[in-house]
Amino acid sequence: MELVAGSYEQVLFGFTVHPKPETSGNEQKWTPVADFTHHAHTASLSAVAVNSRFVVTGSKDETIHIYDMKKKIEHGALVHHNGTITCLKFYGNRHLISGAEDGLICVWDAKKWECLKSIKAHKGHVTFLSIHPSGKLALSVGTDKTLRTWNLVEGRSAFIKNIKQNAHIVEWSPKGEKYVVVILNKIDIYQLDTASVSGTITNEKRISSITFFSDSVLAVAGDEELVRFFDCDSLMCLCEFKAHENRVKDMFSFEIPQHHVLVTASNDGFIKMWELKQDKKIPPSLLCGVNTSARLTCLGVWLDRETSTKVSLPPAAEPSPVNEDHPKISKKESGDMVQEEETSKPNSKKCDLTSYSKKLTKGNSVVSTKKRKVIEMSEKKRKKKKI
Repeated sequence: MELVAGSYEQVLFGFTVHPKPETSGNEQKWTPVADFTHHAHTASLSAVAVNSRFVVTGSKDETIHIYDMKKKIEHGALVHHNGTITCLKFYGNRHLISGAEDGLICVWDAKKWECLKSIKAHKGHVTFLSIHPSGKLALSVGTDKTLRTWNLVEGRSAFIKNIKQNAHIVEWSPKGEKYVVVILNKIDIYQLDTASVSGTITNEKRISSITFFSDSVLAVAGDEELVRFFDCDSLMCLCEFKAHENRVKDMFSFEIPQHHVLVTASNDGFIKMWELKQDKKIPPSLLCGVNTSARLTCLGVWLDRETSTKVSLPPAAEPSPVNEDHPKISKKESGDMVQEEETSKPNSKKCDLTSYSKKLTKGNSVVSTKKRKVIEMSEKKRKKKKI
């Protein structure tokens, strides 16, 4: 497996970790080995996403960079958004969805790296998005104080819910039966069948990252050193532990045979891996940690394995999931649920893939980016002329 983390210093870090077999009576200790550092962007990194082959990174320089982790090369750059890339999500191996400060959500073909759909999603910035496990629905939040549900089958807005404040995180549960919306230090838990809040979790500090372990257990990190586990049904804190010396910026959880792992990244420069216990009331044990000496901003874990089934967004021929997956959401809730908006038209601006291959540099040296910068500047000049 490969830990990948982006930083304020514009560098993407890669560390290879080989899980060790279970040893009776002794604590597990894994060793991360520096694989590459890559000066990929001209501004700080803001988002990372992974699938079975690629890692993609978004940045304040308005570009998305693609890395082929099988070949260990930089595959190219997607140039479409105007504004910081705020969120990146893969659905299976065929589709990538991006959101940015320009208010756009873009759906990309992750094979040909073409923009399939560009939607004006929010009047302000898109701050976060999450794809339903079925691939038929997505949720997004933005700085226009709305929570929006997207019909990915038809590529249009399904519903808009006005919320009192700007939310900065939205996330589906693993089974897709509920979703959470994060505003500052509060987490509202919504049930899919009613689209209403079933409970609210309050954290001590502003929340920076969340990750579901199951439909009922949620890990929460914020502007502090602690990570807390919450029960989404009882709304109680199951446990808390000190993960870092500074605020935790991002988390990622995954399961492999015999291990359920939580990975955390912090402003203190450390990436840490934690072995989760079956009983989530017991704090996890530290598997390993590595110091990047950088201010980390985003995190992903690339697992070197092929998915057993090819997952892709449902074909347009399938029926709309709105009536299937949102049986009760069509009713207005307290006057703030808006039924179907007009279909968002694709943005006419060209979606460019700046294609080139560059070997990722081993160890701690930084790859020269002169050629990439020249290409990106020419692309941006050409885009501005078209506007």
